[in-house]
Amino acid sequence: MDSLTLVMLAVLAVLVFFMFRNGRKRKKDQEALQATMVPGADVMTNFGMYGTIIAIDEEANKVELQIAPGVIVEIHRQTIARVVEPVVAEDLEDDSTDIDSLTEPEFGQRVADVDTDLDTDLDTDTTEQPKKGDA
Repeated sequence: MDSLTLVMLAVLAVLVFFMFRNGRKRKKDQEALQATMVPGADVMTNFGMYGTIIAIDEEANKVELQIAPGVIVEIHRQTIARVVEPVVAEDLEDDSTDIDSLTEPEFGQRVADVDTDLDTDLDTDTTEQPKKGDA
């Protein structure tokens, strides 16, 4: 066997290995999602709709999802993308702000010109001329 054939067989073996590994990982993730899908859980569907599971029909593979008070839709069980975890208030309060970021202007933000050295000259015209682009 020549070296090109050996390299091609090695690449084929690696591809087959990754295909099986990806399939097992996807199956494990799907089983974990199905285990957390219980009535009362807040979920998000593949098409971006949020709701609460009211009932699960195992035989028909359908889920009754309440998307608003009194509004219940029936969707296929596999369209549920993930179970939504509630946001804890402590996570929101942890946003620490840098002092440097407060002094630096944002992109596109206008900054007032402060010229202390030029204000002492008597020859300086203090009337502000409109800048190019100002309406």
